Amino acid sequence: MARQPSERLSELGSFIREQRENARLSVRRLSELADVSNPYLSQIERGLRRPSAEILQQIAKGLKISAETLYVRAGILDPQHHEGLEEAILQDARLTAAQKEAMLGVYRSFVGPTEPPQPAAADRVAAEGAEEPPR
Repeated sequence: MARQPSERLSELGSFIREQRENARLSVRRLSELADVSNPYLSQIERGLRRPSAEILQQIAKGLKISAETLYVRAGILDPQHHEGLEEAILQDARLTAAQKEAMLGVYRSFVGPTEPPQPAAADRVAAEGAEEPPR
């Protein structure tokens, strides 16, 4: 069953508030970090305003979470395109914002930023039918 737009806005606002509280930021501090007015951010958190993708990106930057997470919550991005380890880290309420950022930093240092997972080198070579280059 599809959710109503007002429900989605309310859920998005609640999620942003939860992430802000987990990061131990006041509305005023997040509004400064995200370069969004304090009243507008408060209205977003209460589900009264529909933020643009640009505003969501600014809020995500202020919260130090991926913009894709907020895009999915806002219905801008299909949730099937944002699954896996990054999503699990971002959704884990037991982790602080700093811990999430650290874990994502380590993960991305191995796989790169928000790119689809790459098959192992041996699988790539077998799939392409090529031989391993000489050493």
